[in-house]
Amino acid sequence: MQGYFRKRGCKCDGKRCTCDATWSFSLDLGRDPRTGKRKQKTVSGFKTKKEAQLAAAAIQQELAQGTFIAEKDISFKEFVSEWIKLYQTSVKVSTVRVRHHESGKLMEYFEGYQVKQVSKKMYQDVLVDLYEKGYALNTIAGIHSTGKMIFSKAVELEVIKNDPTQYAKLPRPQKTVEEIENEEQIIKYLEKEELARFLQTAKEQGLERDCAIFTTLAYSGLRVGELCAMKWRDLSFTEHTVSITKTYYNPKNRATDYQLLTPKTSTSRRTIELDPSVFKELEKLKAKQNELKMLNRDVYYDNDFVFAKTAKNMGYPEFIKTIQNRMRRLLKLAGLNEGLTPHSLRHTHTSLLAEAGVGIHEIMERLGHQDDEITKRVYLHVTKTMKKEASHKFGELMRSL
Repeated sequence: MQGYFRKRGCKCDGKRCTCDATWSFSLDLGRDPRTGKRKQKTVSGFKTKKEAQLAAAAIQQELAQGTFIAEKDISFKEFVSEWIKLYQTSVKVSTVRVRHHESGKLMEYFEGYQVKQVSKKMYQDVLVDLYEKGYALNTIAGIHSTGKMIFSKAVELEVIKNDPTQYAKLPRPQKTVEEIENEEQIIKYLEKEELARFLQTAKEQGLERDCAIFTTLAYSGLRVGELCAMKWRDLSFTEHTVSITKTYYNPKNRATDYQLLTPKTSTSRRTIELDPSVFKELEKLKAKQNELKMLNRDVYYDNDFVFAKTAKNMGYPEFIKTIQNRMRRLLKLAGLNEGLTPHSLRHTHTSLLAEAGVGIHEIMERLGHQDDEITKRVYLHVTKTMKKEASHKFGELMRSL
């Protein structure tokens, strides 16, 4: 297969010629199977004819081996839009929302480019720039994950030949001694006595439903989204169990616009036992809810939710934000750390299970985890402390002999 080579950029004014030229080449790629028309590929910008010949030879070899890919002219913005449409057919709406946000960050850099124009260096520079702008490493990792998915799909669809994210490295700053020491500090949670004080405060000074809400969270280790999605049919008052099969999703905090999604992971779908004291609180809640339904049967949204609103939009599941605000109020009243969240009760549940001698795998199963670093850190922190105490007790025993 012969290529056509051309030199461009020489200028002559009749007396002399100046030449700041570059070389280009054109290759015949054969007929397009869809249109029957012959296709040509032209590449320019080579400093010498030799460079152009080597590039043309490389393409000719790919054509002979059947590995040549004619990269397509499609903008990054257009391709991301198409990718999102395809991606959203197989994942939860909450996940799509995250990918929209993360791809939007990449759009700030690549919107004016075609997909094939994004080079490895350009992509790596984006990750570095995000870090220099102060984005958290977890945020950058999420953006990078989305970028890998986008460009991997572009390779799969033969929009581009090479993936510019393939060898990209996330920023890994050298940690200071202080940062390493802070890492050793365990994630915040309530100690046993603090939890007792918190639940007592919820019982004595809590708003309506507070006692039932926080007792259930503390004794179950549920995610707050799982709590909000809970329905009465999920509970067995005879077996003292709850089945976790869904989670609440409402990013705009409009009571009537909520969605119930499948759990976070496959292991998040589970059935766990709860202490009878939890069901006593839930029985009280159910009795009050039935009274409210009877009094407001014309407006009550009766869709079986356990932790349902009691004022405006009665019967709709409670907002996650409302539960967060209520917990902050109770923490303040109890004189406890107001920076704790409903998720902190999940860590508290982990710590107390570990203290009770429950194994890490059983805890993971109860919490609906496949693998979670924070849960492991809480567990190891508690068990490490217990081992130290055991060693200390043994030493005291020997000294008393």
